[in-house]
Amino acid sequence: MTAGGACAAIAPGCATPARGPALPRDKLLEASVLGLPNERFYPVLGSEALAAEFVAAGERQMARQGVASLAELKLDLLAVSGGGEDGAFGAGLLCGWTEHGDRPTFDVVTGVSTGSLTAPFAYLGSGYDPQLRYVYTGITAADVLRERGVTAALFDDALADNAPLFQTISRVLDDRMLQDIARAYQSGRLLLIGTTNLDAQQPVIWNIGAIAASGHPRAADTIRRILLASAAVPGAFPPTLFDVTSGDKSYQEMHVDGGAFVQSFLYPATLTTQRRQRMAAHRPVATATAYIIRNGRLDPDWADVRREMLGITGRAISTMIVASGYNDTVRIYYTTQRDKVAYNLAYIGPDFTGKLPKPFDQDYMRALYDYGYQRARNGYPWARRPPLVE
Repeated sequence: MTAGGACAAIAPGCATPARGPALPRDKLLEASVLGLPNERFYPVLGSEALAAEFVAAGERQMARQGVASLAELKLDLLAVSGGGEDGAFGAGLLCGWTEHGDRPTFDVVTGVSTGSLTAPFAYLGSGYDPQLRYVYTGITAADVLRERGVTAALFDDALADNAPLFQTISRVLDDRMLQDIARAYQSGRLLLIGTTNLDAQQPVIWNIGAIAASGHPRAADTIRRILLASAAVPGAFPPTLFDVTSGDKSYQEMHVDGGAFVQSFLYPATLTTQRRQRMAAHRPVATATAYIIRNGRLDPDWADVRREMLGITGRAISTMIVASGYNDTVRIYYTTQRDKVAYNLAYIGPDFTGKLPKPFDQDYMRALYDYGYQRARNGYPWARRPPLVE
């Protein structure tokens, strides 16, 4: 029976989901969701606009810190990686860090995938620890996904519906939180979330603070949809479609998990040319410290792989994801060393032996949260370089 015949036999009238016209390649940098010039950036296509955003934020920081030049600034940066349920580790670490008493107010926070759900709370500080703890210990699979039928793999855009996750995001990311994000942005701090534009095969960095501060009537919905898109694992969850305009024409962009491109990022390597030029001329630069939370393991996770196509393919894909996550920590390390930015890395160690029995299992996530919490509460032993890097 052909695919069409199967469709008719199994689900009469079924059809693959429709979408609007894709944005043409030559319109990529012109298209906008809300009409804001700094709402998002395409770092692979050039870092000039993002660099200008960092400079403008730095000038606002100077006013807040009461210093006369960028070189006098003291900056703390945080990158939170993807990792699905393992985001409970980063959540516990941040809350335990609060209890230890030396958690900084981060000037730049970036998030990808599950890290995009953590990042807004980390950005706003310890006052939002209860909400962060709830997101990783209080929800169940029913708050994240709704399973679809057996034909979803053939006739739908994902195996599960993530509408419950959007409802969870909307409930937690309320108007008060969005107002706090806007105020933090206006003080010179940046919250940047990564997605992947699947049509263009490009990473996208969204300027969440600027969107929140814009006053646009669709700002709140757009931010919630960005977080949903960043956490939308392709195949498992549907992509998020963004209506964009270019000139007088309308298009749709398809965005998925930022981890399809990178699992964590701090800043593009091309962003700090001016900083390196100042260092080469022996001129002072801002003191900067980077913290990277890798929501995953960096040691091999042994498994007895069955000799069957799906088992082998799934294991190979998971291995590539692990390798990609490790490579991100190494890439960030060498970038920070070049720029004389202090590097601090946290990740799930081999001493955590819990196993995930099913998606978004509460017992597993609570145990992992407590693991990160207790380690940070006692003073987290940050790694100064990734494992295996000498």
